Amino acid sequence: MMNISRSSVNMAFVLATLNPLPNAAWGAQSLCLIEPYARIALHSPITAPISAIMVDRGSNVRKAQVLVTLDSSAEQAALEIAKYRAVMEGAIKSAEARLTHAKERLKRAEQMRQQNYVSAQERDDAEAEAQIAAADLIEAKDNRELAKLEAQRLKAEVDRRIIRSPINGVVTERLQSPGELAQVGDAAGAILKLAQTDPVRVEVVLPAAMHGKTKVGDRITIKPEAPFTGSYRAVVKVVDRVIDSASGTFGIRLEIPNPKGNVLAGVKCTAEL
Repeated sequence: MMNISRSSVNMAFVLATLNPLPNAAWGAQSLCLIEPYARIALHSPITAPISAIMVDRGSNVRKAQVLVTLDSSAEQAALEIAKYRAVMEGAIKSAEARLTHAKERLKRAEQMRQQNYVSAQERDDAEAEAQIAAADLIEAKDNRELAKLEAQRLKAEVDRRIIRSPINGVVTERLQSPGELAQVGDAAGAILKLAQTDPVRVEVVLPAAMHGKTKVGDRITIKPEAPFTGSYRAVVKVVDRVIDSASGTFGIRLEIPNPKGNVLAGVKCTAEL
């Protein structure tokens, strides 16, 4: 099967090979290709077993929809522990009680010192005990804040194991199954492949002589090749600013709104300029 490239050079050769037009026809009708707006391969951000895949080839997906979940049992357990530590009151209550007691003892020691009932050393010991109790209370509060931060970190780790759709589109390939090990950094290890089909793009190759006759914002009628019927109005979004010297052509890119998915991507077409 021929691999159709997006470049103007390859597109020119492909279109000319598949359905050549005489030079006189350039400008009135030009060959084109309807393509998805974007093709995306979804990979795992971590190495972990796949727990579930919620979609299959041909499934419509919405942006932010959960498509794949990876095993997160260990991270979920650690998260629950951290969340519990983040709301624990025991250590703080205990430290507060010790601090209250130490302050009362210091107050009595200062009064008794003024009456020479206790030595200066005993008074200093009471003050040191109060300072230690205050430090213990600060440490207990710091530990609770650290537990909150740890819970946030673990929540992020759990979320990394939930793979969501970055686009509105359709699943074109499902390459792995639950139970398989998703590998991070494996270029060939995509789990799913998606295509964004609203809008669709139309790639058109034109001769260099037509450069300057089409501008961004122009509307052009696009007709898909048989057996498909109908016509669509497309808007020019990109006009190449460099001519390909090998083919003497340049490319333009158009977009067709496709909210209902009526326009099929991967179809050859003609652009009526």
